[in-house]
Amino acid sequence: MVTVTAPAAPEKKARPPVARPRRGVGSRREAWTGWFFMAPFAILFAIVFLVPIGVSVKSAFFAQVATGGGLYGGGELADTFVGFDNFAAAIANPAFWVGMGRVVLYAGIQIPVMILAALALALLLDSFIVRRPGLFRLSFFLPYAVPGVIAAMMWLYIYTPEVSPILPFLPEGTDFMSPQTILMSMANMTTWTYTGYNMLIFLAALQAIPRDLYEAARLDGASGFQISMRIKVPMVRGAALLAVLLSIIGTIQLFNEPVIMEAQNTWMGKDFTPMMLTYNSMMGELTPSGSGPASAYSLLMALIAGVLAIVYALLQRRKGDA
Repeated sequence: MVTVTAPAAPEKKARPPVARPRRGVGSRREAWTGWFFMAPFAILFAIVFLVPIGVSVKSAFFAQVATGGGLYGGGELADTFVGFDNFAAAIANPAFWVGMGRVVLYAGIQIPVMILAALALALLLDSFIVRRPGLFRLSFFLPYAVPGVIAAMMWLYIYTPEVSPILPFLPEGTDFMSPQTILMSMANMTTWTYTGYNMLIFLAALQAIPRDLYEAARLDGASGFQISMRIKVPMVRGAALLAVLLSIIGTIQLFNEPVIMEAQNTWMGKDFTPMMLTYNSMMGELTPSGSGPASAYSLLMALIAGVLAIVYALLQRRKGDA
């Protein structure tokens, strides 16, 4: 009788211990090196961004109030804690909401026109129609390099009837600075300035799209226009969201154009836009209570701009999910 014995199971070899990285002097040195290189940015960010915000928030709760005493009972003005009184006064001020209504109306017209123009220019530069796209890209972006005050003064010169070089060629009675057309005139100024900036945002998004998609679409018989509408435009949705959000925030802060035009058209007043109201309140031309009311206006503007940006982002996300 033959006895078959099963082969012995191989002995399991002990695994060598895994060496764990030690966080010693080298890792701490790398961490300190990273903080060292980040320190200049962090310091500048705190000085030019965080500190002013903190000062503005603190100032919003103070106002210059007469301390009493004096020969006629007036006394000297001193910064006094007033709680939310500045915010209550800002909310109750009808000039603030009228100016905000002007800005919203202005944004509803100017932003869509500017975004569509920027997208059209970006699509044109991304196509093979334009030769020397770098020259055209620089030309489209050049208005953004012009300082805002200088650009506003240049357009004011074009709009002024006595010296305008274009009004003689337009229909009689054309007035770019009447109460009915003043917002459109300012919208034209800002569109001319910021279209090139937004064009670069779209152009960067377009150049990040894989070119293989275009080749596949051409093999399927798609024309250049169909490629633009069905591939390029849907794939720059994120860039469009960024451009619109930046435009909303910038529109709430509309200042250079109305200030320059108010010097020629005094009927606009010092509170034509919320930013003008804030600035002139700070200068003491509208409210004699120091920087407190101006800080309250600025914080309200920041809150409104943030709410509008969030609402727009949520609507776009819901539209994309649908």
